[in-house]
Amino acid sequence: MKRMLFAATFAAFGAVAFAQTPSQAPALPTTKAPVGAEAYFIAPRDGATVGREVTVRFGLKGMGVAPAGVSKEHTGHHHLLVDASDLPLAGQPIPKDEKHIHFGGGQTETVLHLTPGTHTLQLELGDANHIPFDPPVVSKRITIHVK
Repeated sequence: MKRMLFAATFAAFGAVAFAQTPSQAPALPTTKAPVGAEAYFIAPRDGATVGREVTVRFGLKGMGVAPAGVSKEHTGHHHLLVDASDLPLAGQPIPKDEKHIHFGGGQTETVLHLTPGTHTLQLELGDANHIPFDPPVVSKRITIHVK
C-alpha cells in the first residue's frame, strides 16, 4: 500500500515538474511586420482624465486592418491591453480575458467602462490567428485617470 501511495505521489509530482508552462510552449509561426509599422492611440491622450465610460480610438501606421481569420499581407487586427503589465508572449496567441480585449471584427474603436482610478492602455496588433507580429506592432503604453 505504501509503495502504491509513493508511486502515485511521485507520478503526480513528476507530471507537474514536466508540464509545460506558457513560456515553454512551442512557438507558433509568426507573421513578419513591415518595417515602420506602428499602432497608436488617437484617443484618449496619455495622461487624460476621463469619465467611467471612455471612447478609445485605435490608430495604425504602415499596415491595414482586417478581421481575425483573414490572412492578407500587411494586415492584422487590434487587441487592447488594459492594465496589463507585460506584452503577450511572442509566438503564442494573445490571451482573451479582462486584460486582453480582442477586436477580431476589425474594429478600430470601442467604449470602455472602467472603475475610477488610474489605468494603463496599450494596443498590440495580432495576425489572422491572434499571434503577435514579428517584430511586435504595439503602441506606447498610455495612462489615463478615470474620475
